[in-house]
Amino acid sequence: MKTLKKLLLFVVASALLAGCTSYKNVPYMQNPEVVNSYREDLPLYDAKIMPKDLLSITVNTSDPQAAAPFNLTVQTPLNAALTNINTTTQPTLQQYLVNNKGEIDFPVIGRLKVGGLTKNEAEDLIREQLQPYLKESPIVTVRMANYKISVLGEVNRPGTFTVGNEKVNILEALAMAGDMTVYGVRDNVKLIREDAKGKREIINLNLNNAELVVSPYYYLRQNDIIYVTPNKTKAKNSDIGSSTSMWISATSILVSLASLLATILK
Repeated sequence: MKTLKKLLLFVVASALLAGCTSYKNVPYMQNPEVVNSYREDLPLYDAKIMPKDLLSITVNTSDPQAAAPFNLTVQTPLNAALTNINTTTQPTLQQYLVNNKGEIDFPVIGRLKVGGLTKNEAEDLIREQLQPYLKESPIVTVRMANYKISVLGEVNRPGTFTVGNEKVNILEALAMAGDMTVYGVRDNVKLIREDAKGKREIINLNLNNAELVVSPYYYLRQNDIIYVTPNKTKAKNSDIGSSTSMWISATSILVSLASLLATILK
């Protein structure tokens, strides 16, 4: 009986120690003092236009007719135009696809190199190019229509997510995906990124370390992919499937039987 009690105490102690050890790898940003003592002023993140981005560009002036040639509209079929001849709906604007050289074909002006520019820089460039054609300085608005990131692996809701404000950090991306599961490895999250020249890289990120907040990989670029790797427990579970829970149940039954037998035979 004493031997059985010692065995049970050993099993419980081992489980508690294992739980304490694994918990150390669960919380994010475990050393916030590193960031709080960081003295450098970090620049505000501003996304840059890349090849294959879809841009929505509008030009507005006090005279809509003067700005009309510079707004690329979707051609309306003749039958639809006759049907809606009495309506006052706004024309649908067509989006610009940035080619591999970072260029778009803008009405009247022609080819414009916008790749590598921020949204504000692209607006300034278009506004400058329009000066010879307009009597007043126009209001130019540039938006990225397909700014998206993907999150997969050990998260609750993997998928591809469109970001409306063109700015998202890695923690926000994980929040969109329902956060990591308990099987996700926090100190080995992989960021897969492709730059404007087509060069691909895989960066290992440690979300346990608060220094991530001041790293150049804290904010995600369009088309970034986050992959949360599974821990060893999940890998073992994938091999044995549902037998893990059966093993735990069987162990519990055996312990109960051993305890019962010890009580009967003492």
